[in-house]
Amino acid sequence: MPPLTLPIFPLPDVTFFPHTLLPLHVFEARYRAMVMDALARDRRLAVVRLRPGFEAAYAGKPAVHAVAGAGEIVSWERLATGRYNILVKGEWRVRIESERPSDTLYRIVTAQRLDDVAPTTDASAALARIRDVCGRLLRALDRPADLLDTALAGQLPGVIADRIAAAVVPDADLRQELLETFDVTRRLDRLGQALEQLVNQLREGRE
Repeated sequence: MPPLTLPIFPLPDVTFFPHTLLPLHVFEARYRAMVMDALARDRRLAVVRLRPGFEAAYAGKPAVHAVAGAGEIVSWERLATGRYNILVKGEWRVRIESERPSDTLYRIVTAQRLDDVAPTTDASAALARIRDVCGRLLRALDRPADLLDTALAGQLPGVIADRIAAAVVPDADLRQELLETFDVTRRLDRLGQALEQLVNQLREGRE
């Protein structure tokens, strides 16, 4: 498939998964310009996590992870200050191939869409494990038992993994690892392990 040309929104410790919605408050001048231009074009952009040590080069072009989430701005509000509140709907994982020369304040990249590697065997056992541990996690947090029902309902296994990771996993490095795990079977297994660890940590914290 042909490569994509996308503006990037680099952020610290933000991982943008496909099949999820990401609300963002945009206040820097360069990213306000990016949003304005994106709205005038196809409304698409990539949200990419900054690599550690970005602070020293933040005003320029700090290093970012190669794998990002890309999607479409589906709603937006321009505030009187010129800032934006936007909601981005995740569509794809993408791998940044190169950065394009540009006279814009923000960065533009060439990226390749990354497709899931679908399970070669029945994923029902892995999904059952994730549903079970999500229930235990919600009980441990004293949250409503149906809080994650929409994320867990009737979707492809990769979609469920992405939505649960976005909703539940707090660790930024693990979220990036899950974003970079294209094999859905491995993603489900890794997510199940992470959820089990969260439940165990909550139990230990209460003992």
